[in-house]
Amino acid sequence: MRLFVPLDRARRAEAASALGSLERGIEILLCLAAGMRPMNLTQVHRSTGFSKTTTHRLLGTLQRRGLVTRTGGDYTVGGRLADLVPPRGWAVQGRRLPGSRRAVLPHLLQLYEATRQTVNLAVRDEFEVAYVERLYGHNRVKSPSDGVDRAPLHCTATGKVLLAYDAGLRAAFLAAPALRRMTGRTVTAPAALERELAAVRGEGVGYAREEFAEGVCCVAAPVFGGPDGGVCMAVAVAAPVGAAALPRLSAAVRRTAHQITGALLL
Repeated sequence: MRLFVPLDRARRAEAASALGSLERGIEILLCLAAGMRPMNLTQVHRSTGFSKTTTHRLLGTLQRRGLVTRTGGDYTVGGRLADLVPPRGWAVQGRRLPGSRRAVLPHLLQLYEATRQTVNLAVRDEFEVAYVERLYGHNRVKSPSDGVDRAPLHCTATGKVLLAYDAGLRAAFLAAPALRRMTGRTVTAPAALERELAAVRGEGVGYAREEFAEGVCCVAAPVFGGPDGGVCMAVAVAAPVGAAALPRLSAAVRRTAHQITGALLL
């Protein structure tokens, strides 16, 4: 009786086992990325079809390697993976912010935990906002930005914040052709928009009340840390109308924006 396994057969078995684990790990990452919201162990287990034991083990491995982030009982794609392939939108005015996603994502997750509503992080791209991070709430309302992660500046809370704190962008935008009306509540008169942007600077937050999508309200605050110390991003929470009080949301969003600003300046 042979009491050993030939070396080449042992290596093949080891490779097959490793490949299976690798494929399952990739499937979990794809599941978390496609979900666009934090998922708990049971949700990942049910979505992938893997046993709960296997799912828990692989999530633990991915978390230790920085590819998955855990907040409480929820998991999301981790900052290390994004740093390997940085999203286009994380370039602010043509300048990369190294390690910025790793510094920012924990604060976005905390904001999601506090509000349970959709959390957005946006940067400017010409005369639009580009959403570079989105954690979707379970009760979210469909939006024209779904699938494209872009929206106009003048009718979104993040866009108003970016306009309010960037004088050059504001002047160029208001000099452009007529503002597009997205809903019956969209502000399209330049003078009215300028008054609203002045209020954003005074209060430190911007609002959009069914101006981009019917049934959706949003509050945003500025994140500072661009090349000149100016505004570089806007963080926001979007919720169905009536689902959450805007003053409570604005306090949480403002606090998160301050925390992210501090993290970027470290």
